[in-house]
Amino acid sequence: MNLELEQALRLATDPPGGISVEALKDLVRDDPTTWWDIAEAADHLDVTVHTLRYYERIGMVAVARDDVGHRRYDSPAIRRLMFITRMRTAGMTIADLKEYLNLVDAGRRTIPQRLDLMLEHRDTLRRQIGQLQLALAATEYKIATYQEGPTP
Repeated sequence: MNLELEQALRLATDPPGGISVEALKDLVRDDPTTWWDIAEAADHLDVTVHTLRYYERIGMVAVARDDVGHRRYDSPAIRRLMFITRMRTAGMTIADLKEYLNLVDAGRRTIPQRLDLMLEHRDTLRRQIGQLQLALAATEYKIATYQEGPTP
């Protein structure tokens, strides 16, 4: 195996930076004293305010309101929205997310069904990641080849 291909495969399976615990911190955020308005929540979650309103409108998240009707996103809402945005980034459909969230809202007795949904989604993600790693390896290989220049 030549050096460029070896480097490309390493980068594809072990990307610089890896997975940060910091990236997952909001899934366990639990500060009952912190409330965010819609703009702050959207900025933090890296989505638009339109997206947050949509998730609320279709029943995926309940958001408290202050005395004048402005949305106030508390810790449980932010945790749920963080999960929703992570799953949407991972390609989970709105229908599957709604099904999962309905199961969560139905209580502990639905844990087996939730587990089944997450196992199925994990399998899908693993297949997608494998394909993306191969695509990344091919891209890294081409970049290395072009940067090295033509072989005599």
